[in-house]
Amino acid sequence: MKYLLDTHVILWMIYDSKQLSNMARSIVKTERCYVSEATLWEIAIKVSIGKLKIKQSVQEIAELCVQQQIEIIDIAPAYCDAMIRLPPIHHDPFDRIIIATAQVNGGTIVTKDRIIPQYDVPTIW
Repeated sequence: MKYLLDTHVILWMIYDSKQLSNMARSIVKTERCYVSEATLWEIAIKVSIGKLKIKQSVQEIAELCVQQQIEIIDIAPAYCDAMIRLPPIHHDPFDRIIIATAQVNGGTIVTKDRIIPQYDVPTIW
């Protein structure tokens, strides 16, 4: 694993948002990228409780990721074990599993989040 994309990166990429940094945009276009299935779950939950509005279904977002050659990875038990060992800096369970996934796989998280870099995981924006 090289680059694991945070949820906002996927959404900003799909909607071609100006909020996506030039570095993030370049990485998505030129590098092997991954997205956790936790990201799709997070999108679904936020839509269902009214915190997020999207034009596509979660299935369509997953298909767009695959079309962009972004691999969707499962939540493995090893990631859950690593998440348990994380210090309680970030309380968002989706970000915690993304952090653990990157740690276990030696990946870099592409994120604008300011809390994630407080963990022992490389980030880039």
